[in-house]
Amino acid sequence: MVDPAAHPVDTDNLAPTDRSTLRRKKERGTYDRDVVNAILDEGLLCHVGFCAEGSTFVIPMAYARIGDTVYLHGATGNRRLRFLAEGADVCVTVTLLDGLVLARSAFHHSMNYRSVMLFGTAARVVDDDEKRRATTALLDHVAPGRSAHARAPSPEELRSTLMVRVLVGEGSAKVRTGGPIDELDDMAEPIWAGHIPLSVVAGAAVTDGVLPPGTGKPSYVRSYPPRGTGVSRGVPSDSSVRVPEPGG
Repeated sequence: MVDPAAHPVDTDNLAPTDRSTLRRKKERGTYDRDVVNAILDEGLLCHVGFCAEGSTFVIPMAYARIGDTVYLHGATGNRRLRFLAEGADVCVTVTLLDGLVLARSAFHHSMNYRSVMLFGTAARVVDDDEKRRATTALLDHVAPGRSAHARAPSPEELRSTLMVRVLVGEGSAKVRTGGPIDELDDMAEPIWAGHIPLSVVAGAAVTDGVLPPGTGKPSYVRSYPPRGTGVSRGVPSDSSVRVPEPGG
């Protein structure tokens, strides 16, 4: 039985490879595992890319991290997920959009973001105990504390769920922060420039109309924590004036 939470981590950094080595704007990048994990833990949606049946697919999926393992799940009847479970090579990305950057020139408009790109081989989870741990992690990733209130999956539900894992071992993170990077010749122009912060903020929870009388709202429903307001540590701000590379 695999216990991902106890899987040994050899270093504090992801090992760069030819395909994960940062090249353009590499000063914004990091292989620091703490930064990678922080981005993974804050995000709610990943995109999984893979090649199958002579075509390329990118599918959005919910996910959760336990230790150095990311879990993906779906129905056993999901044809694409079954392909992943057979040992497909995958690219998993998570992006947090933190702001819109409005420069003086159209050319240098940009966005502030924190992103992770992971490469690996997907593997099917067959052990029921590991499935239960992953289910708990998925629930608590969506709403911290939810697993303590929701009914645990039945044996039948576990059998109808296909779970795959991807190791957080090869990849990198990339972060842009701060304001615009404009041409020196544009600095005197009377054009507003700056950045507009963005974050994911939950609205008021909507109660299901058939709840038994007296059912209270748990704290994570009354005050769902905002997402997208943090800045991962270890990557310097881009707020400086210099002649930039194309693309801001």
